[in-house]
Amino acid sequence: MRDQSKKAALQLVDMECCYLTVEFFRKLPQDVEKGGNPTQSIFDRYHETYLRRIGTTVLSYVNMVCATLRHSIPKSIVYCQVREAKRSLLDFFYTELGKLEQKRLSALLNEDPAVMERRSALAKRLELYRSAQAEIDTVAWSK
Repeated sequence: MRDQSKKAALQLVDMECCYLTVEFFRKLPQDVEKGGNPTQSIFDRYHETYLRRIGTTVLSYVNMVCATLRHSIPKSIVYCQVREAKRSLLDFFYTELGKLEQKRLSALLNEDPAVMERRSALAKRLELYRSAQAEIDTVAWSK
């Protein structure tokens, strides 16, 4: 379960990493009086205050992502473990039920014997239909 949990946690981190794009920085407001005039050279445009604003924004984003991951990763790990435990318990349950005799199983189901016989007859009929369909398909494909 460790590998599945690790994979889920890495997917969460990758998801958060992909959000921060170049567009994120392009949409930061620029103050014209603080060097944000687009007609000036690139060095003048990205004035020290603008670069600080970028740094502050990125730091805020990183702190937000870290807080989100601190809460999401344990949930993801527990989810993977619970899902795997559920799957193994259900496999065990189905195996144990499959070992039971027909009378014991019908007693556990507390099912009406007439309904059980009808279900059994329908299952046999369905199996006959499936085998007939397979024979028809064999003949149809051989032509």
